Amino acid sequence: MTVSLQALADEIAGLRPRMERVSLALHGRPETKFEEYHAQQVLTGWLVESGFVVSAGAGGLDTAFVAVHRGRAPGPCVAVLAEYDALPGVGHGCGHNLIAAGGAAAAIGLVRALPGHPGTVVVIGTPGEEMGGAGKVLLAEAGVFDAVDAAVMFHPSDRSVSTQHALAAAHLRVVFSGRSAHAAKSPWEGRSALAGVQVFLNAVDALRQFVPPTARLHGVVSDGGQAPNVVPARAAVDLYVRDVTTAAARALVERVRDAAEGAALATGTRAETTETGPLYAERRDSQVLATRFGAVVRALGLDIGPDAPDSPAGSSDIGNLSLLLPVIHPYIQIAETGTPAHSEAMRDAAATPFAHERTQVAAIGLARVVADLLTDPELLAAARAEFAAAAAPAR
Repeated sequence: MTVSLQALADEIAGLRPRMERVSLALHGRPETKFEEYHAQQVLTGWLVESGFVVSAGAGGLDTAFVAVHRGRAPGPCVAVLAEYDALPGVGHGCGHNLIAAGGAAAAIGLVRALPGHPGTVVVIGTPGEEMGGAGKVLLAEAGVFDAVDAAVMFHPSDRSVSTQHALAAAHLRVVFSGRSAHAAKSPWEGRSALAGVQVFLNAVDALRQFVPPTARLHGVVSDGGQAPNVVPARAAVDLYVRDVTTAAARALVERVRDAAEGAALATGTRAETTETGPLYAERRDSQVLATRFGAVVRALGLDIGPDAPDSPAGSSDIGNLSLLLPVIHPYIQIAETGTPAHSEAMRDAAATPFAHERTQVAAIGLARVVADLLTDPELLAAARAEFAAAAAPAR
């Protein structure tokens, strides 16, 4: 049983108006991590109308969902992943409205073009990817991915690449505790938690010279005190620590902890360093499946190539998933080259007709990969063999 690329393209072209309405509905009402109730409702409503059986609140996460379309014969289970959380202040500056609408269109278009497909097509709504929410990690820990053989999604960008490495990332909060006092009348009676933060951030800046060029240390002061005439008894920094592997990121976290302790000692305060969410692991793309996706979108006229190993990278909780099963996470250009991710410019680009045209292409590519995984045992076997080889310990 097979389905032609033209049949998939025709079905997804027919879904384009609805896909665009869904995308703009999410874009116009951005919701941050684990608050994506409107997005969940919009997406699951479309999937239910299209014959999927939907379970909301999957894995104990209120805004997650699993939408299942079972085939007429046994076969693999392939997941299309949907992200739909926005960034605080920026809104959909990462284009998750397109990820969600395009992923749903890919799955719906596939089951329309291949209604008698074997196996199972499942759309998994994975909330809280931004800000260290780790929705995919939490869903995996809850067993949501236990029966999934492979997972696919795409991500908007200012360029198109079929694969891209990602950094491991730890999400830290460093809280300094001191003693309050009147900042003018008797400051010597206080111990400034904000001074602890200042010394700590200077220490982190000094540390940057002595970490590998692949590492990234960046954060914000999330609490700097409440009033200028009170010596702050509490202050806090939210910080991300990234490097190319989980082990390297973990080692750097320990150096950051030491910097916090040193800053506390220097200012007569106390420092407590905690992780605000699970560490995001480095990503391991399936080259087998990414090659198939790239060939499809190139046939549709989109110029796409592999990632350069030394190109800048961010982090995502799909990295953790990629260590459990074969995944792809290609990037599709929806904005002018050089448009920064997580910016107002990218947010505005994510609502344009061009972005939706490119999302349609991405949806066709994802649908083709899912269809081939369901109907071509050799492709799934190759993806599994590649995954097993990459997971095997080095000798």
